[in-house]
Amino acid sequence: MEPPPAITLAIPTYNRAALLRQTLECVARQDLDPASCEVLVIDNNSLDDTAAVVASFACARHAPRHVLETRQGLDHARNRAIAEARGAIIVFADDDILAEPGWLRELTAPLAADRAGHIGAVGGEVIPVFPDGLPAWLDGAHRPLAFRPDAGPLGPAQVPMGANMAFPARVFAAHGGFTTALDRQGKALFSGGDGEMIRRLRAAGLEIWFAPAGAVRHQMPASRLTFHYATRHAFDSARSRVVDRTGFPPGPGGPPFGYLSSRFAANIAKAAAFALAALFQAVLLQTGPARKSLVRAWRSCGYLYQIPRSLFGKL
Repeated sequence: MEPPPAITLAIPTYNRAALLRQTLECVARQDLDPASCEVLVIDNNSLDDTAAVVASFACARHAPRHVLETRQGLDHARNRAIAEARGAIIVFADDDILAEPGWLRELTAPLAADRAGHIGAVGGEVIPVFPDGLPAWLDGAHRPLAFRPDAGPLGPAQVPMGANMAFPARVFAAHGGFTTALDRQGKALFSGGDGEMIRRLRAAGLEIWFAPAGAVRHQMPASRLTFHYATRHAFDSARSRVVDRTGFPPGPGGPPFGYLSSRFAANIAKAAAFALAALFQAVLLQTGPARKSLVRAWRSCGYLYQIPRSLFGKL
């Protein structure tokens, strides 16, 4: 009987066939032995030609397997990958990344060397790139993680990105899969599944590592650099931070009322201040700064929306 692969690379995807093709081209060039690595594309109800794109790589060095997950949501797709995976290490990657041939080897090296089982997850560097250019008003808004220059454990407040993260498969058997109430579903930009999983593993005494050499380039196309997208992302990111801080569902003591009340009051002031700043900047025809101020005001509105909901244990 053929031995199982050492690594399972899982790529959840939803209606991004063109970007997925570029990602799979990079996957095909990985310098691992094909027998040691399986590739799963978890198709979360895509309506484009995702399945055909996956099929076009059937003869690639690292040929992907198409898996359809009909329950909508990123964490449903991730959990399906966990159920399908045969590797001792499961790598999750976004469908819009670009990577050098040594990416998977570098990302998984700390886990491969972790004989004592102290590491619960390893995040790699995520470097934003802009194939359609970066609007001037967004300059500085997207940066690499840059947690540390060498491979090693992260601090308690540092959380790697789910776009490029590896886990030993055993942690899911011991601690469960991703919480499906969190993270993206269809076009919604809510997040939090990554942070909730990392928090759970840390609570179990496991270390979270960063491997800067296991880097990917994260493509940010023009559709993700619009004012509309920025405001939606700011609003949902703020909601996600509240849920990440309070837990979902809240712990035995309920949500932290002191934290929520102080954040609510602070964000009333912030929302008003940034809205007034945007108005003043617009009058002066400073459109770029006005947009930035409105995005920050909308982020505060996300806090104001989610805090009352979290007090009652709702998303």
